Amino acid sequence: MQKNTEPNKGLFSGFSAFDTEQINRALAIIAQIPEDPHYFRPKGVEVAAILMDFNVDLPTILAAILSDPRLALSDPKPDIKEQFGETVATLVNDVNWLNKLTVYSLEMTDQPSQTEILRRMLLSMTQDVRAVLIKLAYRVQRLKVLPRESYELRRFIAQETLDIYAPIANRMGIHQLKWELEDMAFRYLKPQSYLRIAKSLTDNRIQRENCINKFIALLQKKLADEGISAEIYGRPKHIYSIWKKMRRKQLDIDELYDLLAVRVIVDNLTTCYATLGIVHSLWQTVPKEFDDYIANPKENGYQSLHTVIIDPDGNRIEVQIRTQQMHDFAELGVAAHWSYKEGGKHDTAIEKNIASLRKLLEEKGSDEALSENFRSELFNDRVYVLTPAGKLIDLVKGSTPLDFAYAVHTEVGHRCRGAKINGRIVPLTYTLKSGEQVKILTAKEGGPNHNWIDLNLGYLKTSAAISKVKSWFKNQQQTQNIATGKAILDKESQRLGLKTVNLAELGKHFNQPDTDKLLEAIGRSDINSRQLTAFFKIPELEAPAAPVQRKKPAPEVKSVISVEGIDNVLTSLAHCCSPIQGNDIIGYISHKKGITIHRKDCENILHLGPEKQAQLISVNWGAKKASYAVPIVIHAFNSQNLLNDVTQILAQAKIHISNAALDTHPDFSALLNLTIQIENTDQLSQVLNKISQLPNIVDVKRKT
Repeated sequence: MQKNTEPNKGLFSGFSAFDTEQINRALAIIAQIPEDPHYFRPKGVEVAAILMDFNVDLPTILAAILSDPRLALSDPKPDIKEQFGETVATLVNDVNWLNKLTVYSLEMTDQPSQTEILRRMLLSMTQDVRAVLIKLAYRVQRLKVLPRESYELRRFIAQETLDIYAPIANRMGIHQLKWELEDMAFRYLKPQSYLRIAKSLTDNRIQRENCINKFIALLQKKLADEGISAEIYGRPKHIYSIWKKMRRKQLDIDELYDLLAVRVIVDNLTTCYATLGIVHSLWQTVPKEFDDYIANPKENGYQSLHTVIIDPDGNRIEVQIRTQQMHDFAELGVAAHWSYKEGGKHDTAIEKNIASLRKLLEEKGSDEALSENFRSELFNDRVYVLTPAGKLIDLVKGSTPLDFAYAVHTEVGHRCRGAKINGRIVPLTYTLKSGEQVKILTAKEGGPNHNWIDLNLGYLKTSAAISKVKSWFKNQQQTQNIATGKAILDKESQRLGLKTVNLAELGKHFNQPDTDKLLEAIGRSDINSRQLTAFFKIPELEAPAAPVQRKKPAPEVKSVISVEGIDNVLTSLAHCCSPIQGNDIIGYISHKKGITIHRKDCENILHLGPEKQAQLISVNWGAKKASYAVPIVIHAFNSQNLLNDVTQILAQAKIHISNAALDTHPDFSALLNLTIQIENTDQLSQVLNKISQLPNIVDVKRKT
C-alpha cells in the first residue's frame, strides 16, 4: 500500500516549483518502500531534513532522499540517472559506497596514521564532495537511533565517529555537524562523564546567561561611546570540548574558567586593539591568559586576540576579539580547526577547496565545476589501498603492486612474484586505484629482478622501492665478490705453499679497512693474483711477527719486453691497464719497482705531469711468447650452460682461465666475469668474437 508523503513535503520549502516537483518525485519513489517495523536505521528523508539547515542545493537534497539504504532492496530499482540526471546518480552512488564502507577498525584509535589515511581516502575517492556532506548527515541520524543497537555496536560507531567523521566535518569547515557528531559520540562512549557535564551546564545555565548578558551590555555601551561598532555574543561551549579541556588541564568542571566565553567582531585591525584596551580598562585581567594571535598568528594562520577578565562577581570570562575577515577564515575550518586541532600543516590546496565546498553549500545552482575542482585538486597525488588484513597503505599516484609490496615490508617486495587485486590476478605493472585490496604472491626465497629498476618498464614508481632493489643488488654483488675473493686468495696461497696468511697485514698493505673489504677488492679484481704474489714475496713480511709461511721463493721471470732494443730487462706489467702483446706500450721508470709497462692509451700515462713525463722510456714487445691476465665480462639472457659453453671455446683455443665468477638473476639472465691468459690482442679479439656467437649472449667485452 502506498504511504502518504504529504507530511514530508513540508520539510522541503523554499525551492522553486520545478525543483519542488523533482523532490516530490523522489519522495514518491521512497514512499513505495514497504514499511518495516523492525527497521530503525537512517532514512533518506530524515537525512535530507538535516541538510536543509545548511541551505544546500537541489541535487544534494535529491541524492540524500534517494540514497536511502532500503531502496537497494526494492524491485525493480528506479533508474536514478534517467529520472534525475547524472549528477544526482553519481552522488547517490558515492553515498551508497560511503555507507557500505567497512575499512575502520577499533585498532585505528591507537594508530593516528591509519585514521588519517582513511580520512584522506574517503575524501579522495568521492567524485562529488557533496556526497561527503550527505554521509556526515547520515552519521548524525545514525547516532540518533543508536540506542536501539547493541552495546558493542554503539561503542564501535561512536569511536569511528570521533576518529573519522568528526575530523572530516572539522576539516571541511562544517562546525555545526562536527560539534553534533562529537557530543553524540561522546555520550555513547562516556555516558557518565557526559551526563555530569551536561547537568552542571544546565544547573548553571541561568547564572551563566546573566553573567554574559551583563558583560555584553556594559561592553556594548562603552564601545558605542567610543564610536566603535561591534557584534558581541556569547560563544557556546560543547560538552566534548569541555571534557577534553578538563582532561588536558587536570581540572574539574567547576574549576574551568572559560565556560563563560564572549566573541567580539569589529570592523578592522586597529579597532581590535582599541577594543582590547577598553576591555582591559573596565575589568581586572588574568595576564597569563592573554594571547596576541594577530601579531603572532598560530602556525595554521589563525588570528585573534584572546584575553581573560574577572567580573565584579569573581567570574572569569574568556574574550576573543577579531575582525570579520579573521572570523570568516576561522569559521572555514581551513587552518584553525583542522591544522591546529589535528596537528597537520597549513595547506593552501585544502583552503582553496574548502572555499569551493562553501560555495557548493551556500549557492543553489552553483557551477558543478566547483565540485570537480575539489576532487581533482585535493589529494590528487596519492592512492590509498588495503592489505588483506585491512591495513591502509598510502602511496604516490601511479604506484604498482610491487610498490605496495615494498611498502608493506622490504622482504615481501624482494620475494614478490605476483599480485591479486580484489581477488583477481594482475600484472606487477598494474596501476593501483584507491580503495582496492592488494594481496602479494611471494616465493619462499629469491630476490628482485633487474627489470624492476628500469623506469621505462613501469614496475616501480616510488623512489623508496627503487632504492631497496638497488641496495639488494649491491649487497648481492658484494657477497659474490667476497666469496670469489676468498677463493682466489686460498688458491694463491696454496700455489705459493703458504700455510697461513696474515689478513690484517694484507689489508693494511692494500689500504682495505677490514677483511670483507679486502676480499671484495680481490673478488672485483681490484687486487689481482700478480699483486698478491708480489705481496707474499716482500722480505719485511718474513719476520716472526708476521705468520706468513711460504716455501722456497719461485724464480723471478724475465718479461718479454725489449727496453730500447735490449732484451731480458726486468720489467712488470701495470695493473691499471693490463697490457698484452699487440697493444702499443710504453715504459715508466719507477724508483721502487723498476720499469712498469703501460698501454700508451692508459689514463695514468695520459695524465702524467710534465716532471714525470721524463721518466717515460720507449719499449717494445720482445720475441718470446708470454701470456697475460685479461679480465673479460659476458652478459647473457640465460645462464643455462653458459659457463660450460664459454669454457669449451676457451679450451679449444688453449686459453687458460685463472678466475671465474657467475652472477645469476631471478629472470635467468647472468653476468660471467672471467680472467683469462692471453698472448696478444689478436688472440683476444678472436676469442671474444667466438663467445659473442653463442646463443643468448647479449654482450662480451674486455673489462676495463
